[in-house]
Amino acid sequence: MTGLDALLRTPRFEVIPAKATEQAVVDCVPAAMTVTITASPVKGLEPTVDLAERLAARGYRVVPHLAARSVQSQQHLEAIVARLTACGVDDVFVPGGDTSPPAGPFDGALPLLERLTEMGRPFVQVGITGYPESHPKIHDDITIQAMWDKRKYATYLVSNVCFDPAGLGRWIGRIRARGVTLPLYVGLAGPAERGRLLKMAAVAGAAESARFITRHPGWILRFWAPGGYSPDRFLDRAAPVITSPAAGVAGLHLFTFNQLQPAEQWRTAALERTATDKRLMAG
Repeated sequence: MTGLDALLRTPRFEVIPAKATEQAVVDCVPAAMTVTITASPVKGLEPTVDLAERLAARGYRVVPHLAARSVQSQQHLEAIVARLTACGVDDVFVPGGDTSPPAGPFDGALPLLERLTEMGRPFVQVGITGYPESHPKIHDDITIQAMWDKRKYATYLVSNVCFDPAGLGRWIGRIRARGVTLPLYVGLAGPAERGRLLKMAAVAGAAESARFITRHPGWILRFWAPGGYSPDRFLDRAAPVITSPAAGVAGLHLFTFNQLQPAEQWRTAALERTATDKRLMAG
């Protein structure tokens, strides 16, 4: 069984490529951590690839998001793959993306995944998206079918943000029963202050990370509380589900909204708390 302490030691930190992101990562994120980099439907993939190159050069393990609908052509894809492999990237996350209409020939994640396979699988690890809460435009059965269709091209699954531990458990049960056995990284909203989160949501590049905000008006109201939002309550309630061997949870995926210092402070405090809890139980 994977305990919470193990999950908290090596979460994936999701960041949005912006002017100050590189320095914020260097200042706040330990070098051993994995940093995933979102893609902007407005600015395209260049900021994502550029930041991936710069963070990789600093020694971070980086996972750029290759949003399928932002890839302009086969030649564009080949150029991106060449740049990423040249700087040592061996893991990419492939969402469909929000660019409308598509910038090129890929109208969703599956065609791009198929093309990467035809190119000889240049990346060792390839992640795809899961939706514990209903997608605003796609029926639940279709999203689970899509995971089934994409499973042979991917090596792991990342769930979108969920604020319902029981719902997360039901969803995990459904996808496992359906035969989706990919290792799962559970999406978790990091600690956030209301004003900063809403500001990030207004940034075009934040669309992929912050899409859920518009679907959770009740959750937004929590930001009026002093201190903002903390993941502690959700994580405590979800612990029995995500630490069960049957869930197949490989780790946590922390949506930071570029609030990296609070995210890392929360992680270290949560890790200390779980360690203390274990000592008390053992004693």
